[in-house]
Parts: sequence; structure tokens; C-alpha cells
Amino acid sequence: MNVRDSVSRKLFTAKTLVERGVFRPTRPDRLVRTGLALRRWGPTAAAGYETSAIRYPDQVAVVDELGSLTFTEVHRRTNALAHALADRGVGTGDHIAVLCRNHRGMIDITVACSKLGAHALYLNTMFSGPQIKDVCDRHEPKAIVYDEEFAEVVGAAHEGRTGIVAWSDGLVNTGDERLEDLVEAGDPGEVQPPPQKGRVTILTSGTTGSPKGANRKQPESLEPVAALLDRIPYRAREHTHIAAPMFHSWGYANWMLAISLSSTVVLRRRFQPESCLEAVARFRCTGLVVVPVMLQRILELDSAVLDRYDTSSLRVIAASGSALPGELAIKVMDRFGDVLYNLYGSTEVAWATIATPADLRAAPGTAGRPPRGTVVKIFDEQGREVPQGQTGRIFVGNEMAMEGYTGGGHKQSIGGLLSSGDVGHFDEAGRLFIDGRDDEMIVSGGENVFPREVEDCLADHEAVEEVAVIGVDDEQFGQRLKAFVVLRADIDTDALKAHVRSNLAGYKVPREIVVLDELPRNATGKVLKRELAAS
Repeated sequence: MNVRDSVSRKLFTAKTLVERGVFRPTRPDRLVRTGLALRRWGPTAAAGYETSAIRYPDQVAVVDELGSLTFTEVHRRTNALAHALADRGVGTGDHIAVLCRNHRGMIDITVACSKLGAHALYLNTMFSGPQIKDVCDRHEPKAIVYDEEFAEVVGAAHEGRTGIVAWSDGLVNTGDERLEDLVEAGDPGEVQPPPQKGRVTILTSGTTGSPKGANRKQPESLEPVAALLDRIPYRAREHTHIAAPMFHSWGYANWMLAISLSSTVVLRRRFQPESCLEAVARFRCTGLVVVPVMLQRILELDSAVLDRYDTSSLRVIAASGSALPGELAIKVMDRFGDVLYNLYGSTEVAWATIATPADLRAAPGTAGRPPRGTVVKIFDEQGREVPQGQTGRIFVGNEMAMEGYTGGGHKQSIGGLLSSGDVGHFDEAGRLFIDGRDDEMIVSGGENVFPREVEDCLADHEAVEEVAVIGVDDEQFGQRLKAFVVLRADIDTDALKAHVRSNLAGYKVPREIVVLDELPRNATGKVLKRELAAS
């Protein structure tokens, strides 16, 4: 990078952060203390809460089912927890496994790890016991922090490790210490910054195999934050309801944005459509963070229930984690206004593109355009960049891409850009469209078919609520398409086949359509196609 580019990026970052209210006038003494804290910690979770405690000591930082905590309280709680963990032998470079839903304990342990230079290993709340044991055997965490409800599922992974209960309903006597007790007993005094920064390891969803950890270093600057804020108009000191799970990269990224903005995060342990709307209305949230299936569940509520809650405060509904059908995007904006932003990315590449409300209105189903500082290119099988409009493999480069899998290995890389694992194309306006997974291509009778196109076609039918398409073995054609649908109205499956036939090529018509009550999904809303294939 030359000097001109470096200066340009710094000016862009400063301008964006000023516009979003991150940098604003403050008392000279607080300004000095804030600068010293940033110098000590760098752009980390530890710095986020210490600097917010300096600037907004009595403002609310976290709201969950137990009540609210100010920035000062979070800062002191995480100091105490860091000291308590250090007393139990946890130090720089150690791993701590975390199996928690969205609540204050999830924040406490992550920030305490940041202050110690320890690595937080996020576990998916839908992982099975053997999956959790496999992950813990590979990463060898010193301790496992879990919600009481997961006491049985962590049993095998717990053996030989310190256990800490982050959330307790008092229903199970685990015999482990409670996180709240560690906070109360710990020293709330300042923590000495560690010699090395800790990481957060986020696991892949495991929808196509064993979950793998993606190593991602802490950002070296605030440029990635500015790039996101340039496309998604969050502002400082607002309220954001993070409904998406925080153990997933999307929920985690929005929490980190909220820290940068000194915003209040509103958390609920479980997503329920009506309680989500109630939280938005009660706390006048300007931001709502979801995965697409959550939006679908909200729109399934009766109109009388939707009308019961005043959600006019919302300026941003931020969605990611799985495909956002174009029809759903339009319905959401027709109901809540043009406030929907869709981010496309993955655990490995972080983010690739962001679709604004204008993008989604103009081209429903688009994944949007790359934010500043991110490069997205589409290559063919020989590693050559393909022309506009042609489908190929998507490769992404930005500061937040993973450094590699924790057990070794990496995604394919071309020219410093990392494979997202998907295939797609750019339209004439430079908007990205996702055509499917690069490992989901179905070859039927010599023709290449990606399930996403057929899924979108079926989803456009008014009788179809949800749909997933897979390839199954066929003696005559090699593979054939099989669709699974959830219906909102009675319809004969032959009529659905005719709908596909009238919109797509004949070889893209599913030979079989199965009606289900619901599609199997993981905690982030992704359809578990391996379960469909086994059915």
C-alpha cells in the first residue's frame, strides 16, 4: 500500500467514525484516559468496555432477562472475572470453551478472555455431545463455561477441565462454580494488559461435516468497523437488539460494532418472534440483528400481533447467516420500511458484500456490493477471472478473513483472496448474486444445476413457505433433483413442478417434491441438507 492509499484510508475511517458519532467532543480528562486505554489494549473488546466506562460510566451497556448493567459495571465485572480466572491458572494463550446463549455471561467471559489474552472458543448451542467433545479434544481448553441447560451435553468434554456455569435456573446441581460467584469474589481492580492479544475462535456450522475452528486475529485498526458503518447506518449510543446467536460470526460482529459505538445491546436467551418485537418496542431499539429465518417467523405472526408493537424506532434490520430470499426481503421492507441490510459472508471470509435497501428493492435476492477495503472476484475452475454475468467461484479478501483453521488447513486461495465456498455472478450494476454452494452443484443428465435457482423459483410460489433442494443419485441421469417444501396453502406437488417448468429449463424441474411440516435447521437458520439427504 502506498502513502496516498494509507492516508486516504485513514481519512475515510476518521470521517465515517465522526459521522456515526464514535468520535465526538468529550471532557479533556476523559479524552486523555480514553487514548491511554486504547494505547494499552488496541481495538479489542477489553478496550471497548474500558473506554465506554470512561466516557459513559453510568449509561446502560447490556440489557438481558436479569436486568441492566452500566458500562462501569461491565468493566468492573470483567476485571473481577479475569482476576478470578487467572487465580485458577488461566493465562495468555489458553483456550476457554464457551457454550452460552445470548446473555450477560457471554459478554463477561469474552471480555475477560480479552483482558487475559486468552482465546474464547465459541461452541454452537445445537452441537451434540460428541461434537463438543471432538472440538474440545482438538483445542484443549483449560475451562468450559456453559449454561446450566447444557450440563448433560458437555459431560464428556467437561472431564478433566474446570467447569463454570454462566447461567443458572437453579434446576440442576452441576457442582461447578457459578460465573456470578467468581465475579462477586474477584478483584474488580485494573488488569495488566497481556503480552499478546487473545482471539475469538468461531466454528463453522458443521452443515457439511465436522465443525472446524476459524482462527481470526483481532483487527489492527478501526478501518474494518468504518467499512461496515459506511454501508450499515448504525450510530453511537443507540440500542441494538441482537437476536442472532452471538456464538455465530454475525451476532459476534454486531456485538463488536455495538462496542465500538458504545451502544446498548439488548439480549434474550431464546428467539421468539413476539418477544423480539416486544424488546424492540420496549427499548426503542434502532437496530435489530437477525438471521433470515427469524424474519420469516416474525412475518408469520398475525397482523393483530404485529400491529401491537411500535417498531418505528428501527433504522436498521441487519440480516445474515443464510440466504435471504428476494420475496422475503420485499415483504420485510413493506412491513417495517426500507431499513433492511443483508450481509453476505462466511465464518472463513468474514464479510464479502452488503445489500442496502435500495439494492434489495432494485434487485431482490442480491447479496449487494463489497464494502470499502474488501475485494470480491469470481474465478473459473482454472483460476481465471470470469466476465460479468458469468457464474464462477467467489473469492474474497479483507482484513478480517481467517488466518486458517485451528486444526490446520485452509480454504483455497487465489492471488491472496480466500474462497467463500460459494458460486455466484455479478450483474451489470456490480451487485453480487449467490447461485449456490460450489460443492452443491448437481449434474443431471449432463446438465449443471445449482439448487439455489430452483429454490428461489419454488419460494416465489404463493403456496410455498420454505424450500430446500438437494441432488440424489439416479441410475439414468446420474443425479436428479429432489425438493422439500413447507406449505402455507394446500397445493398439489404436480402444480409446483409445473410452476418450475414454466420458469426454468426442463432439466431443473425436481423429479420429486416432498411436503414437510418444517425444514431441519441449525441455530443460525441454515438448512441441514445432510439430514434431508438421509431422510
